[in-house]
Amino acid sequence: MAKPEEPPAYAYASLAERVRAEWKTYLVALVFAVIASAIGQISIPLGPGTLILFPIFYSLIMGVLSGPSVAKIFKTPQVKAASKLVIVAICPFIAKLGINAGASLDTVISAGPALFAHAFGDILTILIAVPVALALGLKRETIGAASSINRETNLAVTTDVYGAESPEAKGSLAIYVVGGMLGTIYFGLLASLVAAFGLFDPLSLGLAAGVGAGIMMAAATGVLGAIYPGQADQITALASASQTIAGIDGVYLAMFVALPLAAGLYRTLEPRFAALRHEPSAVLAEREAAAAGRGDAGEKDGE
Repeated sequence: MAKPEEPPAYAYASLAERVRAEWKTYLVALVFAVIASAIGQISIPLGPGTLILFPIFYSLIMGVLSGPSVAKIFKTPQVKAASKLVIVAICPFIAKLGINAGASLDTVISAGPALFAHAFGDILTILIAVPVALALGLKRETIGAASSINRETNLAVTTDVYGAESPEAKGSLAIYVVGGMLGTIYFGLLASLVAAFGLFDPLSLGLAAGVGAGIMMAAATGVLGAIYPGQADQITALASASQTIAGIDGVYLAMFVALPLAAGLYRTLEPRFAALRHEPSAVLAEREAAAAGRGDAGEKDGE
């Protein structure tokens, strides 16, 4: 008889028990936030654009350095417990975006169909991201990592569909963390470079900034607001609106299009990449195990 699985170390009977067990995590997070806020925003001229570092970038770096692989301030169970709070912690920020969009409703309505259609652009990137992930050696993590930019809503959907401890959810969470560190730099620099060429209306750039990633949107709108101070409020309003819409339709795109598409590409391409890397194919192994299971079931039925 199989031994029942033990509950994870971060499962608690009450909130008070959790606080007693994880007080160090909350305290250190507060210290990191204070330090990052004290450092503030740093702007670095880079060619025709500007590289902007935001406080959350410093917080993420300090968090990585405090983990079990570096400074060992926190152990693996504490890291897993903290990861469960990510979605809860960002809920106030998502609500704030909706409030900002509502305050500038006229500007939002004037954007027209483009406001609702821009999220579909994320789907095409899956065709690039899945092969890259497989080439780097990822397995089922590819599905979560390559299905989207893996921000708040995408992380929540992937976790709900596959489970918090699944490889797919871990792949999504990994991109969420890495995107928080590198995405702010990339989006801020990209917005600055595109604006420097003067090919697009500032409001269209604001609309494009809301891709469903709050931290990346903040980086892009911060740069655009500095470049176009007279239109900063309108840029922020459109970015907030598109960010909110991306969070809404992004849920359905993730469930019905992005995740199934990433999973289908993974099942098709993984055996080929495994052969190129001269390693066993996880997909073929799963198919063989499933076939063996059906064969055993058929034999039992025939007895």
